[in-house]
This record gives sequence, structure tokens and C-alpha cells, in this order.
Amino acid sequence: MHFCIPDHLKMIPDVPSSDSEPRPFAHHTDSLTSNTPNLDLRPTNREVHLRIEGGRRLHGEVTLKASKNAAVALLCASLLNYGVTKFPNFPRIEEVTRMIEVLESIGVKITWWENNTLELRRPKKLMLENLDEEAARKTRSVLMLIGPLMRDHVEFDIPYAGGCKLGERTVKPHQYALEEFGVSITAADNRYIVKVDKKAPGEMTLYESGNTVTNNTILAAACMPEATFIQAASCDYMVQDLCYFLQGIGVEIEGIGTPVLHIRGLSRIKRNIEYTPTEDPIEAMFFISAAVTTDSEITIKRVPFRWISLELMKLKKMGLRYTMSSPYKAANGYVDLADLTIHRHEGKLSALPDKLHPNIWPGLNPDSLPYFVPIAGVATGRTLIHDWIYERRAIYYAELSKLGIRVELLDQHRVHVRGPNELVKANMTCPPALRPASLLLIGMLAANGMSVLRNIYVINRGYEDLAARLNMLGASIEVFS
Repeated sequence: MHFCIPDHLKMIPDVPSSDSEPRPFAHHTDSLTSNTPNLDLRPTNREVHLRIEGGRRLHGEVTLKASKNAAVALLCASLLNYGVTKFPNFPRIEEVTRMIEVLESIGVKITWWENNTLELRRPKKLMLENLDEEAARKTRSVLMLIGPLMRDHVEFDIPYAGGCKLGERTVKPHQYALEEFGVSITAADNRYIVKVDKKAPGEMTLYESGNTVTNNTILAAACMPEATFIQAASCDYMVQDLCYFLQGIGVEIEGIGTPVLHIRGLSRIKRNIEYTPTEDPIEAMFFISAAVTTDSEITIKRVPFRWISLELMKLKKMGLRYTMSSPYKAANGYVDLADLTIHRHEGKLSALPDKLHPNIWPGLNPDSLPYFVPIAGVATGRTLIHDWIYERRAIYYAELSKLGIRVELLDQHRVHVRGPNELVKANMTCPPALRPASLLLIGMLAANGMSVLRNIYVINRGYEDLAARLNMLGASIEVFS
């Protein structure tokens, strides 16, 4: 099936960024002992592709890794600490690598130890003039450097942020939030010029309850010994992880998990800390979607289930059966986890009568929403999916039509998905967005025959050693270049 995108829905120009592939892993010089098999971190400039023999049912157990979104926020937060910061079980993914390259370029000493423990030691003075612009332009996370850097610098600049290409992603919310702290941000020559005349905002309201802007605001408040009262904050999982870490280095924070935060920071922080980030709820949704789309039974271990409780409720109403272990604490001692077993549905899923749409937590996570597209493709009936947050992501969902899923693009935010469908093999290239690219992999797992998914860098931005982990569940995936 060939799907044509109307001219008025084609790609909107994004924030300027480089489209070239990033440099290889250049910083891993230590001896690594990894819990993940076949982890290959050798330098390479080659594009990496997957050859998938689909139509196999998955089985067995998979253990979740820590999340990309929490990891990059924690890396930025480590700049606040003049002591030694250690993050056990840290995800070794491309997005983390880009941020490590940025931090190393400004003088942070970084070492990987066994069990994926990342150690960071910041210098007394950061060398911002040496900032690695090529790495910085590959990730939107570089924006979160502004909050920590404003503590010790009155003027600096950072390159335009990159990341997934999902339409217009303005930095205005960051600008408005940081203005409250005496920060001005102007754009010139493909970079943001930041000037700081630091002040305590007292009480403030965020222009947008986004995760990155909330993290940036929290990091700015953590630099201020005066109290900051933030309204309309995101309550999402990566924000909670950041807050728990900051508490560990002495920042006082009340209201974690609510849209109202009360923060009293410190003018200087020097503590040795070890903090383990929580497992990734969005990775849980990837494996749930893979199990459902292939009609398989698997167990997903260490699931932060309360962060995807609405997603599980929706799936239950579609007819999915799952069982959950008794809760237990994450390694950081804060978040409740459980082991989740997804059972075969044997073609008995039904489309929901109401639309699926994202919202800030405790709503359906915006990054969980895409994983309902292949699930809707194996359910009986028509599902309306309204991805209102991003201008362009719904367009990428239509790519699943090449795998046999009936996707009707209504506009740049909405699709109808009709099911059930018999998926077919295909030879495709990843779109420039993490979650939509991973949907193609899920579809190929379910499609009979040999499929090829090309240039998986965007998937490796957020998921660690995914092919090997799926193969351990019974998939047949060959990595080649």
C-alpha cells in the first residue's frame, strides 16, 4: 500500500540542527563489564540497520533499563555538584553519549565502571569556550544546561538544540521561565546567547507544563538559597527522578509528583552521591506493544507501573489480560516497581469507543501514545488516536501502512487505525523521531517474512541494545551495516 502525504502536511522546518550522523563513541576508554550481552561500543561511522525475520511469537523475560529522559536531566544536574556523582545502572544510549561528549568537552571527568555505573567529577571552572557544538546540536537536552550554568556564569552561549524532528518545538517556555531568575535568552547565529543577572523569583507559574522546561526551572531554583514556588510544573517520571536526586545533594523540595513545587536550593553543593535512576516506563510500553502486536506472552521486570497506570487501564478495557507481581521498591528507594506479565489475546482485542490522546501525568504519557498504534492495528474496530502535542508525529504513524496496518491520516494530529490486520514485510528507513521509528520495528516483528529497517541511530538514541534483548525473547534480528 502506498501512502501519500498531502502537501500541506509535509514536514515543518524544525529548530536548526545538523542532519549528519554524530561522531562515534569516543569517550569509552575504560574496561567495561556490562550486564547486557553483545553490547558493542566500538567506534564506527557506519550506519546501522536491522534485518528482522518476523512472524515469531515472543516469550521469556526482559528487564527494563533506565530512561533516556531521566538520564539526560540527571547529567545536567550533576553540574550543580562539586562532589563525586555516581549513577548506577545508567543507560548506554546515543542520547546519553551526546550529552557526555558535551560535558567532557567543558572539563567534566567522566568514567564508566562495571554494571553501567557512570561517575562524574566536575572541575572548579568549566571551560564553556570548548563546548562540543557538534554533539550539542544532536540533542534537545542541551537546553537543560542553562539552569545549572546560570549559577556560576553571567554570560554564555549554547548551540541550537536538536533531537527528534516532531514539528515546531519552541524554546519560549524556557525563556519565560528563566526570565523569572534574571536570565535573558536571545537567538543569534544558530545559537542561544544567555545573560544572567540572577534574582530570586519567589512565586512563579510556568508558561507550559513541559518536562524539559520544568526540569530547567527546577535546576535554576536549585541554585537559589531563597525559596521558589513553582506552579503548573510537570509531574512526570523524569521530573520526579530529578527531584529525588536533588534532594540527595541537599536541595529542599516539597510537592514531588504534583504540579506545585516548593524548592529551596543551595548557593554551593559539594556532596558525594550515588543515585540510581528509575526504570523507563516508556520502554515498558515498547515491550508491551511488541508483545500485544505479536500476540505473545512475556514478562517485563521492574516496571514503574504507577507511571503507566492509565495506559494499562486502557489496554484492559480493550480486552488485554495481564498479571502483576506484588510491588517492590526501585533501587533509589522511592518508586514502586512490579513485574508485569502480558498474556496472549488470541485476536480478541477490541478498539476503544473513545479517542486515545496524551496528557501530562497522571494522564496517558505523550511518549506512550505511539505504542497504541500497532496495538490498535491488531484490535477489532476503528481507533481514533489524537496526538495533539506534536505537530508532525501523527504523520509518521502513517508509515505503518507499508506494513499492512490500515492507518488513515485525518490531519497532522489525528489518525484512524482500523483492525485487525495481517502485517506484511517491508524494507524501510527509520523516520527522524524515536518513538515512530520503534513502531516500525514492532510492526516488522509481527509481519511474516524478512523485513529490513535501515539507519536505526534514532532508535539507539533512546533504547539500549534493543536487538539483542528482543532476540533473547525469541525474535530473529540481525544487526548489520
